[in-house]
Amino acid sequence: MSPPNRPVVRTGRGAASNPEGRFESTRSEAIDDGWGSLDEPLPPLQTTVRPDPARSIISRNKSPDIPFDQSINPYRGCEHGCIYCYARPSHGYLNLSPGLDFETRLFYKQDAAQLLEAELAARSYRCSPITIGANTDPYQPIEREYRVTRSIIEVLGRHRHPFSIITKSNMIERDVDLLAPLAQDNLVLALVSVTTLSGDLKRTLEPRTASPAARLRAIRTLSAAGVPVGVMVAPVIPVLTDAEMEKILAAAAQAGARSAGYVVLRLPFEVKDLFREWLQQHEPLKAQHVMSRMQAMRGGRDYDSAWGTRQRGQGEYAQLLNMRFHAACRKYGLRTGERFVHNTTLFQPPVSGPQQLHLL
Repeated sequence: MSPPNRPVVRTGRGAASNPEGRFESTRSEAIDDGWGSLDEPLPPLQTTVRPDPARSIISRNKSPDIPFDQSINPYRGCEHGCIYCYARPSHGYLNLSPGLDFETRLFYKQDAAQLLEAELAARSYRCSPITIGANTDPYQPIEREYRVTRSIIEVLGRHRHPFSIITKSNMIERDVDLLAPLAQDNLVLALVSVTTLSGDLKRTLEPRTASPAARLRAIRTLSAAGVPVGVMVAPVIPVLTDAEMEKILAAAAQAGARSAGYVVLRLPFEVKDLFREWLQQHEPLKAQHVMSRMQAMRGGRDYDSAWGTRQRGQGEYAQLLNMRFHAACRKYGLRTGERFVHNTTLFQPPVSGPQQLHLL
């Protein structure tokens, strides 16, 4: 009997399957029951959005290779559908799949602004730059309706709190009216991630993100408004996107980017299997070469989570990428390595509780 010929690639979705998360005790597998059910067209896959009753909004980390210790993620899951997203395994904590569930079953922090006000007002709080979007994209499509990210920026701006934003979306242009005044006091840094300049590759690799041209336009808009903006060449995928590094940096610099960084593809937990599945569906002739290069940078494994090397890799190929990156940044006048210095001196904590009135 020939293997079932069921279509597994859904238009506009990154993952081809919906495997159980690593915390689940059971597994399910579709089998042919003889009635042709595996050959039936897959039903439309709709995005669902539910509120996330969070108790706090600021996440903290002590990772030595991350240049910030505070972050905010307005959403859980991400409709952008980037197949390589290192945040996919986090859906396992919700008893959901890192596959299609991650990009279709989304959650928004409905009380984000109020929670942030309360945390900034705490007597124990010490001002430190906050990064918005360190896990999932703060400007994914549902932000148009739910506007959680904008509400967070409004709170941070009102209290003169420094922050950075990381995104793959040109929707950040919508909030230039908030960002530009804050940029005058060094309170904000925008980072736009550009993975590839190929529209064809983007459509399968990160299907619901903004086009490469739209991201470059966002860099241009931010720069023209006086908002310091950098480009993240992330992730760099061997064989598929690594040859574009210099072109991406050149285009970003021409658009007005002032700084640049890069991150090599990371494949933690379930992501490695989802990415291999994507390769077989979309780039079968390159699949073995891609993974061979990946393993050469990861000590023979698909992934190595060691601090200091997880974002850059090791070995000759990783060293070559690093040399190319810095050479291109020097050529195009992009800063590397040095951190943006946020202004923390203007922070004005929210007023909480009854206040003593002035006598005069």
